[in-house]
Amino acid sequence: MGEEKINYYKVSLEEIKKLDLSHGKPKLLLHACCGPCSCFPLTFLCPYFDVTIYYGNSNIYPAEEFYRRRGELEALLGYVKRDYGFDVKLIMPEYDHEKYMEDLRPYANEPERGKRCLLCYEKRMEEAYQYAEAHGFDYFTTVMTISRQKDSLVLNKIGEKLGKKHPTVPYFHSDFKKNNGILKGAEIRKHYGLYNQTYCGCEYSLASRLAFDAKKKAEQEARRNDDSK
Repeated sequence: MGEEKINYYKVSLEEIKKLDLSHGKPKLLLHACCGPCSCFPLTFLCPYFDVTIYYGNSNIYPAEEFYRRRGELEALLGYVKRDYGFDVKLIMPEYDHEKYMEDLRPYANEPERGKRCLLCYEKRMEEAYQYAEAHGFDYFTTVMTISRQKDSLVLNKIGEKLGKKHPTVPYFHSDFKKNNGILKGAEIRKHYGLYNQTYCGCEYSLASRLAFDAKKKAEQEARRNDDSK
């Protein structure tokens, strides 16, 4: 028999029910990879937590893309404060792509969602988790479970593993895709006109996207040539 399927959305709701908000909201550090992926998680979490975002994503390539995504996230937080009244702070560690990639380059030939991607998820979550522990946060989680391209089971298992290394900061389970999270997030992104990137972020995913676009363009040109005959 396979591993029992866990509904992490329900797990998150059960955890929220346990919160005692009579003395204020608990502090939650949220690892975020971009603005669009943060849209729904923020509206879900902020009513119950004092949220701080940790934008630690030195995997993103090129540098211009890193700063563009960070700028869009900053813009989103401004909108969230203005329209929802939630003052979400933003932690922005320095960008160091070459240092970050030292652990990933041995897996350059791995397919998307393979060992390289799993290591990348864990590296970024670990970096943020360390910050959460060092600065006395009450919870830690990541927005990455909102992504269609990422397995929420895998991400939550990584979170549980890291939670054992940082026992003073409980890991908050999530599956932000559930309950129409993707649709709700897309509506918020479109409402604010946020830039929506077309690849995960790293140089390998960029290369895959460019190859896909080139193939699609060639196929379209071939069809147009056939139609003109």
